[in-house]
Amino acid sequence: MKHILVIDLERGETTHNVSFADQDIEIKRIGSDGDVECARQLIAQYDGAVDVIALEGMSAQLKLGSTTHPFEPGAQLRAAAKQTPVVDGAGVRDGLERWAVMLANRAQPGIFAEKFVLMVPGVNHSGLADELAKHSPVLRYADPFVFFNLPDFPGVGSKQTLEQAAVPTLERLARLPFKRVHALAGTPHAHRAASPFQHADVLAGDIGAIRRYAPHELKRKTIVVEYATEQDVADLKTRGASIVVTLMPGVPQKGQRGERGALGNLPASVMEAIFVACRANTDLPMNENTYLDLMANLDWTPHIRYLRPEEAGVNKFAFVIHPLQVDFIRKHKMLKWTKYLPDDLVETTAAYFPPLYLSKITGAQSPTTGQRVEGYLYSLGATPRQMMQRGEKFTYMRLNQAARMAERKGARIMGLGAFTSVVGDAGITVANEADIAITSGNSLTVAATLEAAKQAVIQMGATDLTRGKVMIVGATGSIGSVCARLLAQAIRDVVLVSIEPAKLIELKRTIQAETPDAQVTIALHPNELLGECDLIVTATSAFGQRVVDITQCKPGAVICDVARPPDIGAAEAALRPDVLVIESGEVLIPGDIDFGYDIGLPPKTSYACLAETCLLAMEGRFEDYTLGRNIEMERVKEIYRLFKKHDFKLAGLRSHGEYITEADVARKRALAEELRSSPQKFAQVKRETALQLAKIPASSKGVRASKGTWKKWLAIAAGAGIIGAFAWRTQRSRPSR
Repeated sequence: MKHILVIDLERGETTHNVSFADQDIEIKRIGSDGDVECARQLIAQYDGAVDVIALEGMSAQLKLGSTTHPFEPGAQLRAAAKQTPVVDGAGVRDGLERWAVMLANRAQPGIFAEKFVLMVPGVNHSGLADELAKHSPVLRYADPFVFFNLPDFPGVGSKQTLEQAAVPTLERLARLPFKRVHALAGTPHAHRAASPFQHADVLAGDIGAIRRYAPHELKRKTIVVEYATEQDVADLKTRGASIVVTLMPGVPQKGQRGERGALGNLPASVMEAIFVACRANTDLPMNENTYLDLMANLDWTPHIRYLRPEEAGVNKFAFVIHPLQVDFIRKHKMLKWTKYLPDDLVETTAAYFPPLYLSKITGAQSPTTGQRVEGYLYSLGATPRQMMQRGEKFTYMRLNQAARMAERKGARIMGLGAFTSVVGDAGITVANEADIAITSGNSLTVAATLEAAKQAVIQMGATDLTRGKVMIVGATGSIGSVCARLLAQAIRDVVLVSIEPAKLIELKRTIQAETPDAQVTIALHPNELLGECDLIVTATSAFGQRVVDITQCKPGAVICDVARPPDIGAAEAALRPDVLVIESGEVLIPGDIDFGYDIGLPPKTSYACLAETCLLAMEGRFEDYTLGRNIEMERVKEIYRLFKKHDFKLAGLRSHGEYITEADVARKRALAEELRSSPQKFAQVKRETALQLAKIPASSKGVRASKGTWKKWLAIAAGAGIIGAFAWRTQRSRPSR
């Protein structure tokens, strides 16, 4: 059996036995109460009687960043033994902490991503600080606050400030007693600034310093420490912390079976002593190379414990929406006052807003696997028209901001809603630049659209879908093309409409290769062929124009409007009450779902693209899923299988925000049958509705083409600064959590 003596800053004496590398070790701990002379006497007493002496909290040197300074009391103690090696953890701390951060992030991807980190303290944790900085946009040091009780002024505690002041800082620390440099849990003699702790997501460093100097309220904080005891964990839980990560390997008691990921309850000084005592070759020098070789033989993972049961095992996602019209901007509680400003001013200026956090999505749970899911809803400020008027990089930049915000919340996949999924390369660039997984949600949008269209056509009286004819307007787009390919397999007679002739030809050839018996017609404009089609699917990004002339539709036709905002306005749809115009399939997510915000749908009802993001999180598929303009049919089929597996359901059919009832469908079917039986009456209806349609301004996506004048743009320029300043202020004033 190996024997290790641990001298620490506490009081009392304990002994326990552990097992490590198939060796039994007795660890005897004796407290010195921080008294240097007491520690010296203990070293003299046990010199030669134990295999290793570990000094906990009595370092031989102090290190801050790349700067080191001798800590004379600790250095003298290390030199006091003549026979037994004396260690203080410096040999293994940096290596183990760096490795542990990497392993923790591998075990829980995104656990540190975009988090604001506060080192408590940074002294003697340079490796930990460097490794966390790779994941964090903001890393500060609490050293000025905990050691010197400085107020929280801008710049205090920044990495740059600490590097510039490292030498005088360490010189001052070297004159302090052990207990001031390596704090124990307790009540500080003087109050410390609370704001640095409150603004951080992660508190990393020494458990004693965190328990002593951090405010009592640690709600939703992640605590990353060298080691912790169950008593420490209980205290952190009482104070509201969310996660505790210990960086040292868990060493089991003698006779107990070790577990990967067990609580690391031994400090680096004791781990170094164990390494020294258990090294196979006692002639090996006690240096970093020897320790690294010993570390490489460890099979371990850092201990990660969720302290809030409601957060444990919850997969998290994020979703980005944006205002479809100016009225959506004014719905936000902080922007209601903009109703007094011109629409053009509000719409143009809001496009420059940074992403806004809207709400937390709660209650989603798979009845099949029990997996719980939570989401975070964000909004850009730009309407579809504003996105189309600006370069794609304008939207990319804001989506990347949203991705970083989502990562900070712990989300591991982000969905792109409405026009954010079609801007530029449809999510590819965003996915390449973001660490978080990205999906446009269009695979489930296609699946839900086709299912909704199928239900609608059946309700309108179709008995054999294979004998019908379908038109896809916007057929060369990302959603339209895969809809066309799948519909051709089901219905066989398809009309492809697009303003891109070369892509139309290519799509026709693709469909004919996949479905040789399909009859494929291509056209640049829809209206001449509308009267032949039983189902029309519109999936365009058109603005300020009429996508289809609904007056030309055959009686009883179904139009499935996939576009968001819709291609066909309510006034147009009302002209032909015999035609059923539906929105693309919306989805009911399993569980007691609460979006926390009005997304423009009935309660508990989700857009299919949002539902896809939630579904992927529920399945644990944190990967870029639906990206680009070429949606894979296999992905559509796979997401529909997952849809069924986790008991997602299609919501009721809706038209312009209203559910379609059985009575509504019955009236439409009766009108359609009446027009089919009387060609003269149908011809009269077409003439009359055409005259009425001519009075409705051509539009799509709910807006007309914007012409503007120099006066309007002058007003916009004058007001942009006002609303922009307001947006900046609201973003700055929002709490970090």
